Amino acid sequence: MEKQEDCLVIGGHAFHSRFILGSGKYSLQLIEAAVQDAGAEIVTLAVRRANTKEQENILDYIPNGVTLLPNTSGARNADEAVRIARLARELGCGDFVKIEIMRDSKYLLPDNAETIKATERLANEGFVVMPYMYPDLNVARDLVEAGAAAVMPLAAPIGSNKGLATKAFIQILIDEIDLPIIVDAGIGKPSEACEAMEMGAAAIMANTALATAGNLPLMAAAFKDAIAAGRKAYLAGLGRVLTRGAAASDPLTGFLHD
Repeated sequence: MEKQEDCLVIGGHAFHSRFILGSGKYSLQLIEAAVQDAGAEIVTLAVRRANTKEQENILDYIPNGVTLLPNTSGARNADEAVRIARLARELGCGDFVKIEIMRDSKYLLPDNAETIKATERLANEGFVVMPYMYPDLNVARDLVEAGAAAVMPLAAPIGSNKGLATKAFIQILIDEIDLPIIVDAGIGKPSEACEAMEMGAAAIMANTALATAGNLPLMAAAFKDAIAAGRKAYLAGLGRVLTRGAAASDPLTGFLHD
């Protein structure tokens, strides 16, 4: 029997890679490393920053064949997010959109209520909507009802590299939501990406962990390997964990004195 390929499917589109590059700290080296060394097939694009520098445009950095994921960074409510998404589609960025709505400029936490509103409106317009959200089961269920193609809970505050601070709540979403759960924001180490994948996350989005690494290409490769290892471990089924005591791996009989 032929082995079925394990793909990440979002809105009917299949991807081989489970690493998504968040390009907020974009540079040519970052995008090249993410695509070549980490195997990224999806790269986010902040529409308001697509051409903010006279000699530099992020669109010139993203290779053909990589799916653009425009985000609504800078939106403070659903109306603004919808306008940004429509602009991205008019600019030729496609139908994928990552909803980011933040009223709080200190902690950059997503506004879940406005995110649900924007998700419903854009899904009704035919967008493949991937909402960034604070992990909350009720909100995730509302996003499913609103037409989201995936749910993207934060692991820790954006850019913090603090890891899986919301691990328990992300696990609830993985267990209860029948959509890809893509862990976004806060992942700082390949080991943390691996742990999230072992939990059953569908993919990992990272940016700062790569952009601030000493050797960017090597870190990108490390994330690729960690995500692949975590996915394999999840599919294999992790071994049991004892709540108390110990269990010998070898027989406790047959010693020399027996």
